[in-house]
Amino acid sequence: MKLMCGNANRPLAKAIADYLDAPLSDVEIERFADGELFVRIDENMRGQDVFIIQPTSEPANDHLMELLIMIDAVRRSSAKRITAVLPYFGYARQDRKTGGRTPISAKLVANLISKAGADRVLTADLHAGQIQGFFNIPVDHLFSMNVLIAYIKTLNLPELMVISPDAGGVERARAFAKRLGTTLAIIDKRREAINQAKAMNIIGDVKGKTAIIVDDMIDTAGTLMESTNALIEAGVREVYACCSHPVLSGPAGERIEKSPLKAIITTNTIPLNDELKSIGKITVLSVAPLLGEAIMRIHGETSISSLFDLEGEEG
Repeated sequence: MKLMCGNANRPLAKAIADYLDAPLSDVEIERFADGELFVRIDENMRGQDVFIIQPTSEPANDHLMELLIMIDAVRRSSAKRITAVLPYFGYARQDRKTGGRTPISAKLVANLISKAGADRVLTADLHAGQIQGFFNIPVDHLFSMNVLIAYIKTLNLPELMVISPDAGGVERARAFAKRLGTTLAIIDKRREAINQAKAMNIIGDVKGKTAIIVDDMIDTAGTLMESTNALIEAGVREVYACCSHPVLSGPAGERIEKSPLKAIITTNTIPLNDELKSIGKITVLSVAPLLGEAIMRIHGETSISSLFDLEGEEG
């Protein structure tokens, strides 16, 4: 087995390698003066089972190209099998046509990864589960829910209530509520523009509760701020937020720091910049053991169903 990574999230790749007690392969990634990327692998890949760890997070296009070029380099080095490990799958929100003459970019990215030479994909907490069907190769879809819930339970929050920030996230929020043994409320929102949303109505009695908003990602935190304010106006005791992918772009950091949010609980699928690291409200949990265990089982050709069952029951 060989492990390698690009520049997207080296700390996570190193943590996965440490979990597996295996080194990261020596890969040189250079950028020419005109911006083109060049990759050279300085180890023998012939006949190897290769795992390339690379979330396609910001800058998404650069990290996607790194991944594609690494896959091509490994394929041309006669590797036996190539697994693209994407802790975060960029372009996932573009999973359908939103109007005339618009692309389905998530499908395009899936095609690119397959055509580059990947034999399978390992990813976590896709924005929409149906994206698995965009690939013509096997996809193992993990959930970080168990990691997040284990930490939330240690907080011993009183009168806890799980909140779905929109109707599309109800399944995810319901699974959280079931595992935490608590109830669920839903925020009905109306999106007015890209990256902007306005919370309109809360379905459920949240007065006096400790609310925890559950979502797959937080981007500019606009939706999160609207949801938080709506919950406070409805009489909640405290508001926490929980997400798998801390995209946290644009004004997210400033918004979070100035908000009445008690804390944000997230994972290390995407590395935080220095500004975000300095915000005391953000707690980052590691998914390295989850991904490492999945990699070990894929390499050993054993079942990993217990790792990606949303309900937490082994299949």
